[in-house]
Amino acid sequence: MTQTRRGADAANPLADFMITSEPYFRPVGREIELYEAAYKARMPIMLKGPTGCGKTRFVEHMAWRLGKPLITVSCHEDMTASDLVGRYLLDAGGTVWHDGPLTLAVRYGAICYLDEIVEARQDTTVVIHSLTDDRRILPLEKKNEVVRAHPDFQVVISYNPGYQSVLKDLKESTKQRFGAIAFSYPSSNVEAEIVMREAGVDRRVADTLVRIAERSRNLRGQGLEEGASTRMLVNAGLLVAGGIPIEEASQVAMVVPITDDPDLREALTGAIAACI
Repeated sequence: MTQTRRGADAANPLADFMITSEPYFRPVGREIELYEAAYKARMPIMLKGPTGCGKTRFVEHMAWRLGKPLITVSCHEDMTASDLVGRYLLDAGGTVWHDGPLTLAVRYGAICYLDEIVEARQDTTVVIHSLTDDRRILPLEKKNEVVRAHPDFQVVISYNPGYQSVLKDLKESTKQRFGAIAFSYPSSNVEAEIVMREAGVDRRVADTLVRIAERSRNLRGQGLEEGASTRMLVNAGLLVAGGIPIEEASQVAMVVPITDDPDLREALTGAIAACI
């Protein structure tokens, strides 16, 4: 017996993907206006920027702002096309088709966010090609079905250009299907505002953490692939708010996670001491 399962909740299969409270996002330019214009045109969008600079929070904020469901997929090298589009599975009633996250978004009209898409295999990412041009269709070969995208569907991808290599980069045929919004770490004043808001620390602590992060970012390319991200600063701030001294909080949240090299750790520890 073969059936088709179109969603966990037949009445509203996207209910679990609605964002009900506003995710905090501090704009640093016209990214909100640019995204709203892109969504109005249902243009596929690529968010480019370093790890922890706010790309995912931005998508969450925009989904909330637009009142649209958001289905997020964290891409990885073992992800297959079936993980995105769906597969047949056995249950007590026989063989049942289960839509994957991409198909669910296409069928019912969600924003599908493929986070760090460069981590996925290229033979997996090509399944989005027919959704990112004027066809807006998703062929399900195993079902012999073509799903036409719901009018509200949009695909958003993100990746960190700093990690791209010959073996791990998006094909030009994929890149050129997207509009792109570039993200970077905000200015020191704005970043301190974010840390204050997200971690609940005072301005002095926030400014100190930002100075430490800036020192670490200056070491990028000198042994560090990435400096401390805004996300790391917030984590350090949360530890400080919980009673941990700022030196120790910085070690736990910023130094130890980003390097195992003893010389780099010593340099970062020196930067912490100089900033306090």
